[in-house]
Amino acid sequence: MEAPTVRPAPGDGPGASLAAPSSLSLEEYAPRSELVVGVSDLTTPRFAVIDAHNHLGVEFGGGWADRSVAELLDVLDEANVACLVDLDGGWGEDVLDQRLAKFKAAAPERFACFGGVDWAAWPGLGNRFPAWAADRLVAQVRRGAQGLKVWKPFGLRVVDERSERVAVDDRRLDELWATAGELRVPVVIHVADPVAFFRPLDRYNERYELLRENPDWHVAGPGFPSFDTVISELASLVSRHPGTVFVGAHVGCYAENLSWVSALLDRCPNFHVDIAGRLDELARQPYTAQRFFLRHADRILFGLDFPADAATYRTSYRFLETDDEHFEGQRPDRPGMSWRLTGLHLPDDVLAKVYSRNATRVLGLPAGDVTGRPAGSPGS
Repeated sequence: MEAPTVRPAPGDGPGASLAAPSSLSLEEYAPRSELVVGVSDLTTPRFAVIDAHNHLGVEFGGGWADRSVAELLDVLDEANVACLVDLDGGWGEDVLDQRLAKFKAAAPERFACFGGVDWAAWPGLGNRFPAWAADRLVAQVRRGAQGLKVWKPFGLRVVDERSERVAVDDRRLDELWATAGELRVPVVIHVADPVAFFRPLDRYNERYELLRENPDWHVAGPGFPSFDTVISELASLVSRHPGTVFVGAHVGCYAENLSWVSALLDRCPNFHVDIAGRLDELARQPYTAQRFFLRHADRILFGLDFPADAATYRTSYRFLETDDEHFEGQRPDRPGMSWRLTGLHLPDDVLAKVYSRNATRVLGLPAGDVTGRPAGSPGS
């Protein structure tokens, strides 16, 4: 029997050095996977998509606010996105008005714009603030806002007239949430997450790279509530307002603990979640995540949360539709923002709901084309 040929490993050849670099910084380390695994050629989603969580501003959306609507529509067409929800109006009514004037006016069926709450007005208005905030929501909806976006500073940095932290479930705000219910507009709310932002910034923190780049995102220590405090307040808020539709951004603000999110979904029919910006967390628990999608298929909305770009959308589609393993995530260019992904290989009935049908119902958006690509077509 002929002996197998043994080929030298990299670095084993004549004159090759086996010495490791004398020093290698964390930024320089870029390991290349040697796995040989399947690669799906998926360019079009199985069904048309509603992106229920995105941002068109410079900071969050790659500058679409300063680019042409026609160019953005070309990207959405290429990615088969029937409608994009812009949440930047949560930063202020002036931003909402800009988005309505530019995007909504140009293509009403392709965009939805959400409004927000000016929390900075609370100290000056005192006990008049809750009623004022509710009235501002009514005014925003009359102008065209199709929902309310609550940003992460709520529960962390928002203070009242006594300079005290306003809890997420503060009863003084009941009028605001009730008004959203009466207006039949959803509340997309982001509090607390990621969990690592509340942990010590040490060698055990899984977001160390990201927090080192953005130290103001670190909210551990004196002056801040614990993650458990804020997330429990979210559950209390949603439970107390069954007539208001809440969408917990980023997998219910607790993508690291799908059991907790699942329990809240079971208890509160008015609660829904989007998957925006949390493929990393989901892909690290593919079996648990797949069970989560199957169990709550009617309550999960698609969202990107990254600049609208056909290639980035396709990474999401590949994650949801295929059984590909260990492939590059959405933001490999950002330190600490992208692990390798493993696909969930969801069935068609679940994909149709997550891609658009749930958003059509929950957000009150027009139904997009959900016929998708025929079975057996490329990428199916």
